[in-house]
Amino acid sequence: MVKSIKCLSFLFLFTFKNPPFHSSNPYFYQMKSFQLIAICGLLFGFSCQNPEKTNWKPESIPFPGDLPASLPVLSASEDQLLLSFVSSVNDSTSALFYSRWENESWSEPEMITQGQDWFVNWADFPALVENKGNYLAHVLKKSSPATFSYDIQLQAFSTADGKWTNQLPLHQDSTLTEHGFVTSIAYSDSSYLVTWLDGRNTSGGHDHSNHEASGAMTIRAAEVNLQGKVLWDELLDARTCDCCQTTAAMTAEGPIILYRNRSDREIRDIAITRLVKGKWTEPQIIYPDGWEITGCPVNGPKVAAINQTVLAAWFTDVNQESAVKVAFSETSGADFFPPQVISIRDALGRVDVALLNEQEGLVSWMEMAGDSTFLMVQKINRAGDTFPKQKVASMDPGRRSGFPQMEIYGNQVFFAWTITGDQPTIGISAVPIDNF
Repeated sequence: MVKSIKCLSFLFLFTFKNPPFHSSNPYFYQMKSFQLIAICGLLFGFSCQNPEKTNWKPESIPFPGDLPASLPVLSASEDQLLLSFVSSVNDSTSALFYSRWENESWSEPEMITQGQDWFVNWADFPALVENKGNYLAHVLKKSSPATFSYDIQLQAFSTADGKWTNQLPLHQDSTLTEHGFVTSIAYSDSSYLVTWLDGRNTSGGHDHSNHEASGAMTIRAAEVNLQGKVLWDELLDARTCDCCQTTAAMTAEGPIILYRNRSDREIRDIAITRLVKGKWTEPQIIYPDGWEITGCPVNGPKVAAINQTVLAAWFTDVNQESAVKVAFSETSGADFFPPQVISIRDALGRVDVALLNEQEGLVSWMEMAGDSTFLMVQKINRAGDTFPKQKVASMDPGRRSGFPQMEIYGNQVFFAWTITGDQPTIGISAVPIDNF
C-alpha cells in the first residue's frame, strides 16, 4: 500500500510539472481538474485500505462449563458444531463432556463418560465426531503403570439405540504399549474411519532416539460402525514419528490420512496415504522439507478437503529455522502444489486448517512475538496471494495450553483453546467469514 501511495503521489507531481496540454489550450485547466480529482480519489481509496484490518476483532463466546476444563476439540458437520473437552471431576477422576452450538450459544454440557485410570495428555487427547446424528468419541485408558502404556477406548451413541455404549476396544492387540493420537471422521452414512498411532511393536519403549532395542511406532486405520464395532483394521505405515498427531479428511475420491513419517535417516516429513479403489496407497511425502530430528517434535499436520481440493498445513524446523507451511492439492491429495510459507522464525506450530471453498482456506497456528505468544489465523488461496495475519488470542506458549482448534460452521469461523491457570478453562471466539 505504501508503494502504491508513493507512485500515485509521484504521478500527481509529475502531472503538474509536465502538463499533457500547453496552458494556452482552453481545455488545459479542465483536464488538470479532472486529473486532480481522479488522482485524489485513488489516493483516498488506497489510504482507506488497511491490510492489517485493525478493526478485526473476534467475538468472545462464554464457555458453558463451570468445572476446570481443558483439551477442547471442535468438530463441525453440515448439521452440527460440537465442542468436546475434558474436566477434572475430582483429584482422581476425569470426565469427557460435550456441548452443541444452538441458538447462538453453547448448550449445557453433557457427560459422555468418566474414569479414574485415564491417560490425560496435552498432545494426545479425547475427541468427538458426528455422523448423521450419531456420535463417536474416544478416550485413552491406562493399561499398566508404565507412563506410555495405554489403550484407545471408543464411546458410541447410535440414534438406533438411543444411548451411549462405552469402553469399546479399537485395537485388537493386548500389548502394554502406547496407542493414541486418534483421528475420526465420518466415512459413510453407516460408519466412521478411525486412524491412530499404534505401538504394539515397540515393546513398551518410548525412547524416540533408539529403536534398535524395540520396534517402531506404526499407524493403522479402521472402519467402525455406528454402534462402535470395528469392521476391519489395517496397517498403513510400519514406521512413523512417535507422538505427532494424525489427521484425515474425505475427498471426492475417498479418505486421505496425513501424519509425520520417520525414515531410517530420522527425516520426519509429512506423509499421505489414500484409500483408492479399496486399497491404501503407498505413503508419499507431500513435500521434502528434509527435517532431520532424533526426537519427536510433537507437532502433527492438519488437513481439510472439499471435493478434490485438499489443504494441508504443518510445522517444520529444518536447520532450526521454524516455519508453518501450507499446500493445496486439486487431485484429492494425489499430488500437491509447492507449499506456501506462512510463518517463519517465531512459529511454534500447533496448526489447524479449514477450507472456505475450493480456492480459499484458513490456517491457524501459534506464534511468538517478543515475550508474548498468540493464536494466529491467515487466509490463503491456491494462487499464493498474500493476506494479512490476524491475532485471535493471547496464549500460554507451554504445553498446558494444548492444541488450539478452528472450525467453520454456518457463516462464522470458531476458535477454541485452553486458558491455563490454577483452574484452567476454555477460551472460545468466533469471527464472521466476511471478515476474512
